[in-house]
Amino acid sequence: MGISICPVAVVAAPVETVWELLSEPTLFDVWWDARTERIVPEGKAAPGQVLYAKTTGLGRTWDVTLRIDRVDPEKHQLQALSTLPLGTLNHVTITATALDRASSRVQFG
Repeated sequence: MGISICPVAVVAAPVETVWELLSEPTLFDVWWDARTERIVPEGKAAPGQVLYAKTTGLGRTWDVTLRIDRVDPEKHQLQALSTLPLGTLNHVTITATALDRASSRVQFG
């Protein structure tokens, strides 16, 4: 059985700034609840790229792996598969949409 959750947030940043945070894996630590250990291969987000990270919870440190599946710069969209603690898999599509020059909607779905 799967669970589908699609959180949405409006952020006070232009879509170009949001896209920079999404398309540059070295910046993921700014917004995700993990500490990136290694990116293979290094560089901008690209299909097949894998991020290895650590997160903490329940008094433990856990491994997290994120594989980039698709990157669409025109739509400001990133698709990935995260392997999380306790066997949890998270298929995610993150989309940033400009609302105006100074704000964006970010949707995880």
